Amino acid sequence: MINEAEIITPDGVPISKCFKLLYRINQDRVDGMSMLPMLIKKAVEENLSVYFYGGSPELIIQAKSFLNTNYPLLNIAGIYSPPFRYLTEAEKSAVAININSSGANIVFVALGCPKQEQWMAEMKDKVQSVMIGIGGALPVFIGLQKRAPKWMQKGSLEWLYRLILEPKRLFKRYMITNSVFLWLLVLEKMKFISPQYRAALEDMNKIEAIKPENEKIYIS
Repeated sequence: MINEAEIITPDGVPISKCFKLLYRINQDRVDGMSMLPMLIKKAVEENLSVYFYGGSPELIIQAKSFLNTNYPLLNIAGIYSPPFRYLTEAEKSAVAININSSGANIVFVALGCPKQEQWMAEMKDKVQSVMIGIGGALPVFIGLQKRAPKWMQKGSLEWLYRLILEPKRLFKRYMITNSVFLWLLVLEKMKFISPQYRAALEDMNKIEAIKPENEKIYIS
């Protein structure tokens, strides 16, 4: 599902550093918590309408109040808090119709991983707007939760900060899933033992070097 997305960004510092480790490519982190306020500001400047999909009813109410107060010129096409379960086909169709009829240019999907990725992949040919997964960025953006200090963000420790805040919800993701990720990283690194793999990488980097700045190729 991720590979079929139009744009894929490295949300975490460890992911962005893997570009350097594996492919010798410098890649900045592009995370939802930093991206959301920039996109909201840009939407106001360009008069783009936005739609928020996901989050609890309480969060949605507070988000709408925050946006109306701090971004009065923002065109909010719609806000919807879906039930905490998988939707029926009829409900999915109704959601797609609602989003399309709202005229939204951007849909911010706040369902968390992997649910939001699954939802966006399923709705890709049904929703006519750009869909962007923002994970847990919304409560941070409106001030309900604090973000890790800058030194923890830069030191690849934001996951630890979030784990301390929400140990029950995030323990499995960070302790188990991250262990699997490290194992897969080792396997990927072992591919470089193959001369054919190294040669292909060198060819890719040569192509990258002659590409214009706005047409760079990134491998993930």
